[in-house]
Amino acid sequence: MEQDNSPEPKNNNKWLLLIALVLLLVGINGFLFYMNRQKTQQNEQLQSEVQVKDTKLEEQIKQYEALKADFERQSQEVQGMGLANDSLEAKLAQINADLLRLRSFKAGSFSIAEQRRFKQRAANFENQLRKKDEEIAQLKADNEALYTETTTLKERQNKLTDTISTVVRSNQELSEKVNIASRLQAENIRVGVVNARNKEKDDDDNEFKAKRVEKVKVTFNLARNDVSPKETKQIMMRLIEPDGAALYNLSTGGGTFTIDGSEAFYTAKQDIVFDNTRQPVQFLYAKGAAYKTGLHTVELYEGGVMIGKTTFTLK
Repeated sequence: MEQDNSPEPKNNNKWLLLIALVLLLVGINGFLFYMNRQKTQQNEQLQSEVQVKDTKLEEQIKQYEALKADFERQSQEVQGMGLANDSLEAKLAQINADLLRLRSFKAGSFSIAEQRRFKQRAANFENQLRKKDEEIAQLKADNEALYTETTTLKERQNKLTDTISTVVRSNQELSEKVNIASRLQAENIRVGVVNARNKEKDDDDNEFKAKRVEKVKVTFNLARNDVSPKETKQIMMRLIEPDGAALYNLSTGGGTFTIDGSEAFYTAKQDIVFDNTRQPVQFLYAKGAAYKTGLHTVELYEGGVMIGKTTFTLK
């Protein structure tokens, strides 16, 4: 009987086992490579998404910063026109709050929902901004038109004021001229004296002896004046002695009146009705005491204005 010493079946099993093991390792490595590849792709995709979100976030922040600058500009323009800007201040507060929220997002946390929400809010703000710009432009145009109209009115008012001032000045000048023209004038002024026996004496040189004078008589005519109204006039006479003092006695009809804004004494006065007929006027004054020697002056006034003057001498 022959023996079979061949190991072939045993060796075949070993090779098969080795091949199976190799195939298993190859499969595991292939699976691991696939999983690693998938993970790498996922990481790249995630990183790309984070980068996109961060870019969107930066763009949104820049948009809000631009909106803030525009609303601040509008607020200054409105305030510069002297108008209330409460609504703009409220919008600025909202924008500042949104900016604070946007800057609080961490990397990659700016979700699509948040992107949509802030994008819509920014669009609303831009729409409000545009409408406010249109409103401000209209207000500026209205203000410019109002300024032009006001300037025109002021120019007209100034011209009217100038015209009125000219008319008033002309009226004042005319009134002054009328007042000057309407002043009375005493003409043919003569001085006489009356002694104790009631005898009157005239002298062309107006020189008299003092010891014989009891009364001083002053006569004159009121010159014609077609401008002066025909009405009652008050005529004052001042009899001024050589020392410059006007004779003044309340008991004999003396008093005070105003000359050029200053108070002065008058010796006598009388009311006459001016009739523009060159009517005569007479003053007869008794001092009641001895007259001083020297040059005496007679001044005649009407309405505080001198209308005549003469002198006489007592020896």
